[in-house]
Amino acid sequence: MVAKMASVNPFNLSDSEEEAERRPNETVDTERSPSDGAPGPPPGNPFSPPADAEPPTLLLSSNRTSPSGEGISFSAAATSAMAGSGETRVSVDVIAAQLLRDQYILTALEFHTELLEAGRELPRLRDYFSNPGNFERQSGTPPAKDQEISACCTCSPGRGPTANKAGFVGQLYRAGSISTLDSLDFARYSDDGNRESDERVAVLEFELRKAKETIQALRANLTQAAESEVPSQERKNFKSSPEIQEPIRPLEKRALNFLVNEYLLKNEYKLSSITFSDENDDQDFELWDDVGLNIPKPPDLLQLYRNCGTPLPSPRSTADVSVGVDFAEVIKCPCIVQELEYQISLLNNEKQSLAEQIKKLQRCVHECIFVFTVVTFFFVPCWLRCLRKLSPAFQQALLSFCRMCSDSRLGAEVSRIADSEESVMLMLGRCLPHIVPNVLLAKREELIPLILCTACLHPEPKERDQLLHILFNLIKRPDDEQRQMILTGCVAFARHVGPTRVEAELLPQCWEQINHKYPERRLLVAESCGALAPYLPKEIRSSLVLSMLQQMLTEDKADMVREAVVKSLGIIMGYIDDPDKYSQGFELMLLSLGDPSERVVSAVHQVFIPAFAAWTTELGTLHTALIPSLLARIEKLLMQGEHGLDEHKLHVFLSALQSLIPPLFAVVLQNAPFTSRGKTTTKMTRFPRPASPLQDVAAIIGSREMLSALLLLYDHQLEHEGTTGWDSLLWVVNQLLPQLIEIVGRINVTSSTCVHEFSRFFWRFCRTFGKIFTNTKVKPQFQEILRLSEENVDASAGNGILTKATVPIYATGVLTCYNQEEDRKLLVGFLEDVMTTLSLSHAPLDSLKASFVELGANPVYHELLLTVLWYGVVHTSALVRCTAARMFELVLRGMSEALVDRRAAPALITLCSGPEFSVRISTIPAFGTIMETVTQKELLERVKMQLASFLEDPQYQDQHSLHMEIIRTFGRVGPNAEPRFRDEFVLPHLHKLALANNSQAVESKRIDIATQLFEAYSALSCCFISEEVMVNHFLPGLRCLRTDMEQLSPEHEVILSSMIKECEIKVENRGMADAQGSMSIASSLVGEDAKTKFLSKMGQLTTSGAMLANVFQRKK
Repeated sequence: MVAKMASVNPFNLSDSEEEAERRPNETVDTERSPSDGAPGPPPGNPFSPPADAEPPTLLLSSNRTSPSGEGISFSAAATSAMAGSGETRVSVDVIAAQLLRDQYILTALEFHTELLEAGRELPRLRDYFSNPGNFERQSGTPPAKDQEISACCTCSPGRGPTANKAGFVGQLYRAGSISTLDSLDFARYSDDGNRESDERVAVLEFELRKAKETIQALRANLTQAAESEVPSQERKNFKSSPEIQEPIRPLEKRALNFLVNEYLLKNEYKLSSITFSDENDDQDFELWDDVGLNIPKPPDLLQLYRNCGTPLPSPRSTADVSVGVDFAEVIKCPCIVQELEYQISLLNNEKQSLAEQIKKLQRCVHECIFVFTVVTFFFVPCWLRCLRKLSPAFQQALLSFCRMCSDSRLGAEVSRIADSEESVMLMLGRCLPHIVPNVLLAKREELIPLILCTACLHPEPKERDQLLHILFNLIKRPDDEQRQMILTGCVAFARHVGPTRVEAELLPQCWEQINHKYPERRLLVAESCGALAPYLPKEIRSSLVLSMLQQMLTEDKADMVREAVVKSLGIIMGYIDDPDKYSQGFELMLLSLGDPSERVVSAVHQVFIPAFAAWTTELGTLHTALIPSLLARIEKLLMQGEHGLDEHKLHVFLSALQSLIPPLFAVVLQNAPFTSRGKTTTKMTRFPRPASPLQDVAAIIGSREMLSALLLLYDHQLEHEGTTGWDSLLWVVNQLLPQLIEIVGRINVTSSTCVHEFSRFFWRFCRTFGKIFTNTKVKPQFQEILRLSEENVDASAGNGILTKATVPIYATGVLTCYNQEEDRKLLVGFLEDVMTTLSLSHAPLDSLKASFVELGANPVYHELLLTVLWYGVVHTSALVRCTAARMFELVLRGMSEALVDRRAAPALITLCSGPEFSVRISTIPAFGTIMETVTQKELLERVKMQLASFLEDPQYQDQHSLHMEIIRTFGRVGPNAEPRFRDEFVLPHLHKLALANNSQAVESKRIDIATQLFEAYSALSCCFISEEVMVNHFLPGLRCLRTDMEQLSPEHEVILSSMIKECEIKVENRGMADAQGSMSIASSLVGEDAKTKFLSKMGQLTTSGAMLANVFQRKK
């Protein structure tokens, strides 16, 4: 009996009685330990008993009794079962049922684990431990036996209870409870209270393992769902037709991609692997789990290829059974969480300590490698002597053939390799001074990063100074790109080392180069001062650097250097914070504005003035000190310039004022008493184009959105709420505008430059401050001074202001700011009133002419000016019509030929048809301008006919003023007119007028005509004149004029004789002149003595007719 029991392994049992019935003749399957043959579980099982343990029958025997009082031991049950049947094996299901019935929960759990690891899962144990309801506490007492049996006997719908030999149901169903094993107090059922904690840990481990199994099952389900994309009907088609290949599934494609990439990496096809990864960017090739959920990784491609002919074992069919364990419940357990956190903290600490030890070991390894290398290099001869017993002399002689050089500087550097960061910096500091001179000039900027890094990190100040000296002297004459590289490096250096080292190391390099002979090097210094300004100490920035730049601005002769100095000064003004430096900044602004170079002055307006204005805005002195100072200088200049205004200085001061308009408007906006804040925005189209980004009002305010909102509030405040409490705007209205209007009235109206400058200033001023401000604040002040009204048209009092520059500046600077219909009507009415008032009061027309010249320069206003002139053409007063005729001469230049033909020429002909000779004469200059600027033949013929009527009509024969105007016009337009018109019309009529003047009885008229003829012939003598015209008209006209000069002025007769002689020589040598090309009469074939005499005589005379008349009278 004992032998029979010993031959039976109770753990090697079938899963059920049905299996035993299917295999009645099989031998007993036993698993014994290789040492002593004791039965046990498969090797490697963590729950297996040791080799010298008792047989499992003894282990399963226990003194513990069932809670129900039944004390049937497992060994007794097994013995009785084996006694009844000598070779019949006991079913594991019977053993499991006995363990569960006797409440040996931990033993059943261990038994279940053993079966799972052996691959023989028992449904009874699986369902029992998967059902949380089996472990719920009921009224603090464990479940009774009958309760457990009744729960086990519960059958599912549609299926009757299937009882085994022990009378238990073969399948359990899950309960709806979320209670798990951790809710049991196993100490109540244990006979050993000290094992409570160990048992609890074992239960929790099992529960955690079941939760992981659940996750794996879910992953498998998802993978199978993803694989079920191909319909079943299609799969049947593929199986029935083997020649049709089934399309690749997504999972298969991802798995093959992973294996291919793995193969490429293992076989050093790295570039192909990178390309393959880029083409499959939706897959992570570092992680196999990315291929699919719960998919085992197959062998690599090589193993698949080698095993392609061997059938692979079919995997064991498994079924997915849900585990009713909620993994979140395990994690939520406070004690488990705390324990895991504590374990994690311990592991992190251990990880940090290990990382530190690894670093120390790495350093030690590096040091050992270095020491080993050095020892190997220097002591190989000793080893050779030890090994070969060679003499030291022989070893030295032998090694001398290695041709090593350690006695030179470079050999010493090569022989001692740097072993740390500091030694690398020291080596670079020693080697760079020798490397730089041997690098090509065109490639030396490549050394800039190396020099800068070494200069930043080198420990020796002397070496750092030498390296920075090399940097600034790296390139003999650095171009723009090379300077930018050096400046970028300097800024990076300054950012890295801080203000103290910048002051101590970089600034001395700039100071040394301040007087360098090459302007490119001085330019580098000027640009460096600006680039380093943000990184310098504020005391150095406002003292030393400012003094350096001021010296360069005063002394440097290169325009590009002074331009860079001005820009750097502007950057300095953006960072300076010492109010005592305001006066120095103002003087620097005036000094740079007076620079003779236009590029320097442009830099002042683009950079310096905006930055300086921003500083004065912070100081609160923009409208209290800076602008009033410039206005005071303009007034002083006007007071000193009564006999001759310095227009250049006026331009300097006025341009500075113009550049201050944007910051002034920003101050007005920022200090406005707005009662609400704007939330909407508007388009900003009214501002003039800024000269630089620093003059953009949006940049000054902060953003375009903020400026747009402020503009809406600004216009609303002006239109509805007024300016009460708006101090900055009240200063503009009550102090700035009146002072500017007074200055405008004092400038010379005949100075087109001054008129243009002030006109542009007021235009930008009004455009910046807006239309509402212009209509309500600017225009009323001008209108009050000009006093234009119907009742004052004929009054002589109050017209003095109309002759000053106030008229053209108001017309061109204020009334042209906005180009809407009402604005154009206002401008037309103002010009008509001024023209009428000046004409009727016999006042000078200079202010009106200045207005027409300034407006006529812009083709946009040509139509508008012709409208004003047509008002004068049809006016009832001849004075007004004369004024209109004279204004035509000013606007025709630059006007399109179509507009001249359509509107100007008909208006002039209309004026010529009037009865007044004065009006007709006033049209002659305008006709001459048409002949000078127009190329349309029909129009030229009409003008030619009109001028011919003036010369040939008998009613004009005694019109001395008409002849004077025609001769003056011919002299002005003749050199630029069409050659045919000059040869066929101008010169013949000048000849007739000169001939008629010989018989003039009135000496004063004769003198006037001779004066105008002399000026006309002097101008025409520079033109190419054909031989026929020269013989028939030009020479005869000169001879007639010489006849008049012989009687009136012998000095002028000498000049005329010289001119006649030159023309005669010209005619005689026409053949030679034709070969050499066309040359002017005044310069061809003239000796140096004659030329000098001619020019000296011309220099003694003036082109003014009045002065020539006085000369002639003195000769009487």
